[in-house]
Amino acid sequence: MSKIIPNTSYYNNDTRITGQEIEISNAEIVAIRPANTIASEQSITVPGFIDLQIYGSGGRLFSADPTIESLTIMEDDLLKKGTTGFLACLATNTPEVFNACIETVKAHRASAKNCLGLHLEGPFLNPKRLGAHVPAFVRKASLDEIKQLLDFGDGVIKMMTIAPELQDDEIIQYLLDNGLVVSLGHSNATFEEATAAYNKGIQTTTHLFNAMSPIHHREPGIPTAVFNHNKAMASIIADGQHVDFEVVKFAQKLLKERLFLITDAVTACATGPYQHVQKGNKYVMPDGTLSGSSLTMLEAVINCVTQCDIDLNDVLKMATLYPAKLIGIEHLTAKIEVGEAANLLVLNDALELKEVIFKGEKISI
Repeated sequence: MSKIIPNTSYYNNDTRITGQEIEISNAEIVAIRPANTIASEQSITVPGFIDLQIYGSGGRLFSADPTIESLTIMEDDLLKKGTTGFLACLATNTPEVFNACIETVKAHRASAKNCLGLHLEGPFLNPKRLGAHVPAFVRKASLDEIKQLLDFGDGVIKMMTIAPELQDDEIIQYLLDNGLVVSLGHSNATFEEATAAYNKGIQTTTHLFNAMSPIHHREPGIPTAVFNHNKAMASIIADGQHVDFEVVKFAQKLLKERLFLITDAVTACATGPYQHVQKGNKYVMPDGTLSGSSLTMLEAVINCVTQCDIDLNDVLKMATLYPAKLIGIEHLTAKIEVGEAANLLVLNDALELKEVIFKGEKISI
């Protein structure tokens, strides 16, 4: 049975097409045509959001409770908020926690909804740029350890954040050869070291400006290396806490299609090594160290439009097309065209979420 989104608008490349209706059947868009009647207020239909770095949602921090129940709660909560694809992120932790999380994602793989796999943020980071990560678990990688990790992961590890200046070239090459998206992050690399890492094939950068060597007029640092490279991408946390909105605006002007949004969101947790406490619109560790955000992807989109003066169409690509391309899932989201997957959000003019459609089915929000 088909479903119709009536009286809506959508972006076709850079043009907003108004007065349309979108027909969905068998989990894909089967027709887009002029609406029979045009309402004075039209919705806007956009692709579902892709978040490549989120730790917890729905009151569950995955690393603290690495169960299928926990992952399912995260999936359902994120779907209701418009995230139709995400990588569950693990911070630097013990091998036992990593293995438990990997086992859960593997066991859940066949029945997964919007969980696309894992992003390992650590433990192969630079102790000088750890942020909220636990120093005791940080170490240099060995090739044997990486081989064992990926073998055990059996394809569910999609992305890994590393400090490349502390890792051997054979480590980076092995990760790339095995199809992982490798991200430079929690790194004290110089401009030259970061540029060399991108030239070796590292594709992107974890939460631009946070936990990395900064821009200085005599020491350009990692952000300048990203800006000056012709391929390197970067994620950014657009909450006004991790990065000032003026800096988000500045970065988007320079990077354009190479900048994408993440939430880096956590949830309140009072157990384990990552005990997040909410303070306003951010989370901190018990000692006050800034940790994850309290963002949703939609809030990040709204912030970029209202606080950073970035065009809505460009922001939507930062939340959908660009991260989807990075991990090779454009077919799951990014375009509103006949034949494309029906993972869609319906927003009103105030960018409030009115409807979520996932695999062609309406999700109760």
